[in-house]
Amino acid sequence: MRRSNQLSYIRCQIEPERWNQRLERSLHRDKVALQINGIVDSYRANILAAYDALIREGRIPDCFTIKERLENPGGTTRLFLAEFSKYCEKRQQEVGSRITQVTANKYHRLLRYMTEYTQAQYQKEDLPLDRISYEYIDGLNTHMQTRHKCKNNGAVNLLCCLKNFILYAIRNEWIEKNPFRFYKMKIDKTNVKVPLTKAELDLLLKRPMPNERLERIRDVFCFCALTGLAFTDVDHLRPEHITTDENGTLWIHKPREKTAVVSRIPLLPHPIRILQKYEQDPDLRLKGKLLPVPSNQKMNAYLKEIADICLINKNLTVHLARHTFATLAIEYGMPIDIIAKILG
Repeated sequence: MRRSNQLSYIRCQIEPERWNQRLERSLHRDKVALQINGIVDSYRANILAAYDALIREGRIPDCFTIKERLENPGGTTRLFLAEFSKYCEKRQQEVGSRITQVTANKYHRLLRYMTEYTQAQYQKEDLPLDRISYEYIDGLNTHMQTRHKCKNNGAVNLLCCLKNFILYAIRNEWIEKNPFRFYKMKIDKTNVKVPLTKAELDLLLKRPMPNERLERIRDVFCFCALTGLAFTDVDHLRPEHITTDENGTLWIHKPREKTAVVSRIPLLPHPIRILQKYEQDPDLRLKGKLLPVPSNQKMNAYLKEIADICLINKNLTVHLARHTFATLAIEYGMPIDIIAKILG
């Protein structure tokens, strides 16, 4: 069994020369020494009582659970889903400063999946935080991939959110063991997104769409592919982000939503035409937006239709546009440092 220890302070002070470390008590008979000996004896009795109580409850009486019981005499145990829910709210408050709303949404989504899995697998509304184990994580992974059709990489992405919470709990000394210690989360590199070629992008730009819905999706995707903007950045693109230099060239100057690093992007003729196409749209003007960007989920679903129409045999997603921009920029000889400034 792996040995471990925890420090717990009884908040008493006595001179070193008046303390017998071997007997763990003071051998003096004055009032202060007797009082400290009494506190130590009482604390030792409380430790034994906590040990016995944990045994009766069927829990492992290690140093962490004993310390937790001493600090919570009422026997209240930190519950996993309750604490994770609080962590979700903490992350939500960090939106705009440390994370994006997209990232915060992942934590809330994971909470829904874990609540569903806990009820189905354990027939309970919640579990003690220290009961979360390798078995729970592996079962949750299977649940997400089978019940909710998450791909391997998507499930791993959500499990990383859970891993962040577990590390947060360990740092707060709520638990001792890390259930992720031996759990391997492997990204499927065979499903790497292949960017569009110049010919495929030209085809996408020129092919007429059968309806306005797909035409709008195509325009947003092509705008991202020609500017390098990420989905959340193009969704938050506003008129104040468009500037003109002394030579009359239009630029996008916008902090990235994810990193707050300012992107500096010169606008080519086609992206300018796309912006002009929607500059009089009443709904967009009311919202202060420049482009008709739907939700990420709808965007990716409609892009699959567009790929079929254009006979592009690739998994077309909104994030692929950013990869396409970077790849084509390198092919055209753009310096890496310039690409980095454009991408933010």
